[in-house]
Amino acid sequence: MSTEYTTVGIVGAGPAGLMLSHLLALSGIDSVAIDIRSRDEIEHTNRAGILEQDSVRLLTDTGVDGRVLTDGYEHHGIELRFGGEGHRINFQELVGASVWLYPQTDVFIDLANARARDGGDVRFGVTDPSVRDVTARPVMSFTDADGVDHEVECAYLVGADGSRSMCRQELPESLRRHYFKEYPFAWFGIMVEAPPSAPELIYARHDRGFALISQRTHVLQRMYFQCSPTEDIDGWSDDRIWEELQTRVEGGGFRLIEGPITEKTILPFRSFVCEPMRHGNLFLAGDAAHTVPPTGAKGLNLALQDVKVLHELLDAAVNLGKTELLDTYSGRALERVWKAQQFSYRMTTMLHALPDETPFDARRQLGQLTDIVSSRHASAHLAECYTGWPVT
Repeated sequence: MSTEYTTVGIVGAGPAGLMLSHLLALSGIDSVAIDIRSRDEIEHTNRAGILEQDSVRLLTDTGVDGRVLTDGYEHHGIELRFGGEGHRINFQELVGASVWLYPQTDVFIDLANARARDGGDVRFGVTDPSVRDVTARPVMSFTDADGVDHEVECAYLVGADGSRSMCRQELPESLRRHYFKEYPFAWFGIMVEAPPSAPELIYARHDRGFALISQRTHVLQRMYFQCSPTEDIDGWSDDRIWEELQTRVEGGGFRLIEGPITEKTILPFRSFVCEPMRHGNLFLAGDAAHTVPPTGAKGLNLALQDVKVLHELLDAAVNLGKTELLDTYSGRALERVWKAQQFSYRMTTMLHALPDETPFDARRQLGQLTDIVSSRHASAHLAECYTGWPVT
């Protein structure tokens, strides 16, 4: 058994864990990050991504990589489509901000490359991970990819280990509060070999259900339509999928550019928040503490903002001795989390057909959408939420 010491142990080496490790290194703070997945496995897990402008700045200003600016796609707005018409929400005109279409997979690649470039201690492919003593002197135990057992003692431990977080279970049941919202629908997602059908994302509300027209590259597109969580993928031929998507975005002569469908997936929906996000010397970040429906494009951005705040506080604690500031982490992070939950819930319930929907419900949804597109103040509020709030 190899025994080591580091200032910050990080369980989870996805974007949140790697970004925190990168930021800590810039402040002269050592860390060890572990993940049960191999780097290759994470790199080949397709994940979409819309980055807020502050997330883009975090990648570029801290020296991770500028690839988001060269390979990503800056979007100045989105289109809300309902009643057979499209209505553009111009983020730049309304709030002077943009978002970037840049897959989470590429964010991971950039961060993993940066940690390798800078000599970061990141260990992929570990087995049998466990943690203990989180209220005093935390310890991470694991077996590395070569079969060697390790114990890493830490001053602080960060659980960035995803929605099935092992670290979250270290919060005592008497202290831990879980907030859930299960949604009665899912998204049927496809990857398509075709040029973009539109320059920006389209959020479509239709009586048959929601549809999202997104992009990936100039030759590969990602599209979704609302379906049942128990939908049978095999029951959907390519022709049936295209007929459904075309119906949900129809109107004004608009049609999607069709192409070969290379991937079909079902994406379930739920909202989740764990409070608090800190216990003793354990801190939770990203999906380990919260998940949101993808309608509001907040998941990855919340994770990056969590670790931005956490880095600031750990820097103050380690380098300036201001350990009392760590007490503010949970409150600061959760304020943003609940704003994102509200926005994601609002977008989801405004655009999706509900299983027991009445004619009143449908007309109310249309009234809400009409209110947004006809009021500059309402449009600006949506733009502000979508492009992200400043860190407090």
